[in-house]
Amino acid sequence: MHARDRIRRGILPATLTLALGATIGAFAPGSAPAASGTDAAEAYDLVVQRGHVIDPKNHLDAVRDVAVKNGKIAKIADRIDASAAKKTVDASGKYVTPGLIDLHAHLFPGPEDAYKNGWSGVAPDGFTFRSGVTTAVDAGSSGARSFDLFKKNVIDRSQTRVLAFLNIVGEGMAGGKYEQNLNDMDPGPAAAKAKEYPDAIVGIKTAHYEGPEWTAVENSVKAGDEAGIPVMVDFGANRPERPLKTLLTEKLRPGDIYSHAYSGLRGELGQDGKLNPGMQKGRDRGVLFDVGHGGGSFAWDVAVPGMKEGFTPDTISTDLHITSMNAGMKDQSNIMSKFLTLGMSLKDVVNASTWAPAQAIDRPDLGNLSVGAPADLAVFTLEKGKFGFVDSFGYRLDGNRKLSTELTVRAGKVVWDLNGKAAQKWTPDASRMAGRTDDH
Repeated sequence: MHARDRIRRGILPATLTLALGATIGAFAPGSAPAASGTDAAEAYDLVVQRGHVIDPKNHLDAVRDVAVKNGKIAKIADRIDASAAKKTVDASGKYVTPGLIDLHAHLFPGPEDAYKNGWSGVAPDGFTFRSGVTTAVDAGSSGARSFDLFKKNVIDRSQTRVLAFLNIVGEGMAGGKYEQNLNDMDPGPAAAKAKEYPDAIVGIKTAHYEGPEWTAVENSVKAGDEAGIPVMVDFGANRPERPLKTLLTEKLRPGDIYSHAYSGLRGELGQDGKLNPGMQKGRDRGVLFDVGHGGGSFAWDVAVPGMKEGFTPDTISTDLHITSMNAGMKDQSNIMSKFLTLGMSLKDVVNASTWAPAQAIDRPDLGNLSVGAPADLAVFTLEKGKFGFVDSFGYRLDGNRKLSTELTVRAGKVVWDLNGKAAQKWTPDASRMAGRTDDH
């Protein structure tokens, strides 16, 4: 069963209520919550101590210790005896969250142009961990004919958990002439490839189509129906023959995802300065709205009035590529900071970057710190001061809070450590040289 039939509006961050000061919020399904207090010493691989844990799935928003063993979350409690742990991290004054899920990125680098095996994509590990992201979803860079190469070159070689929305175009995002080819938007091969790789392909993507026809959207939905997975839409050019309201209220299904929700390029904002009524109508029927910031898809002109109307994003994502990362977008934590500046609570921002995207792609094993879940987590500092946040069009909005990624753990392994919190302190003890290798 597709997730849209189960969760519908259950992941709206604006309506998420977390139990403040919860006794304990991370436990295995069907089991009792982990006990508070001090446990007997156990040889955990890692214990993150005294951090303020925000875990939306488990309604946890309180200071806790988190123990990791064998790549899984082993325990969460008020205090965990870490005397036998292999490694400890003091997270006092920091926020601990599930590893972030970037729902929209372009991760298929190569020698060609555009995003399919091309210069515009980026290798995930160089850009994910440093912003707390442990799972990244490639948004349509590959199609049915190019996915096997993407899997071989990227998915199978990355420490980052890489998933994919498969492009309805068989060739993938190989550039304009390919992405406008209606004859290469056959739903059959897309659905077949998705069913061949159900653990990696989590949705269908249509992007950049500029013609007046609905073919790209309709064939994507057909493929999504056949494979039982959601569709993500980058709506291409703004065409009067296919208005946004029709897309959101007639063409997409509950659980499908409209990306670039705050771009302003496709009629999201009306001449009256208010959101297109179709946006709320789409939300009411279960369509999800994703940020997909990118290099040209996030405007303060839309985000500020949209947030004033209470139209918060369901999911926060980067649209990471070689241009956006060096412009206003930067990374996942920077976009999260933008939505703090726009008035979202930290809990809701974390939800929109963890549990909500996990639900959107029907991966309830991700985006949470339940006991037994993969030990993917991030530690953040919430800095206070004066910070400038730039949209995709070069305009700055100032804020006074900014998230900085202190530590990232993927499958129980520390993969990003800004200030060496998990490292052993150096001393001039020559005995430490024993066992050192030259393995880089």
